[in-house]
Amino acid sequence: MSGKTLFVVRIRGGVDAQKTVEATLTMLRMEKNNYATILKENSSYTGMLRKAKDYITWGEPDTETIKLLIEKRGKLIGDEKITDEALKGLGYDSLDKLANAIIDGNVEFSHLNGIKPFFRMHPPKKGFKRTVKRPYNDHGELGYRGEAINELIKRMC
Repeated sequence: MSGKTLFVVRIRGGVDAQKTVEATLTMLRMEKNNYATILKENSSYTGMLRKAKDYITWGEPDTETIKLLIEKRGKLIGDEKITDEALKGLGYDSLDKLANAIIDGNVEFSHLNGIKPFFRMHPPKKGFKRTVKRPYNDHGELGYRGEAINELIKRMC
């Protein structure tokens, strides 16, 4: 597998979900609806995404979207916004450099000290365009969506 960066969003609740699927979502740090995280693609995460595919959607974000996401929805451990001082403490001069490092795979988002490893997103503006009970390729919202994740992120920020 390549070192692509994936953005994963939980879009369905866990009522009547199997315990193994709920455990997988917990390991992915997506305890509730509209929680999201950034992952580096590897075989372990790919298996977890396949296991929880009926509750999440994911794709490859671009640098501009990651920057917007960290700026608007990123939080420090104390539930405060990410500031320039916090970025300097992590060794980055700006959000651009941090976003580029995440996209290039130089740093894993969950390993950044002091930053929450997940995002609490808003529901998408104007709602989901299709049903949340079918796969993306079958006129739904679930599962892999590739570059189309960027449009969803912008609507959820």
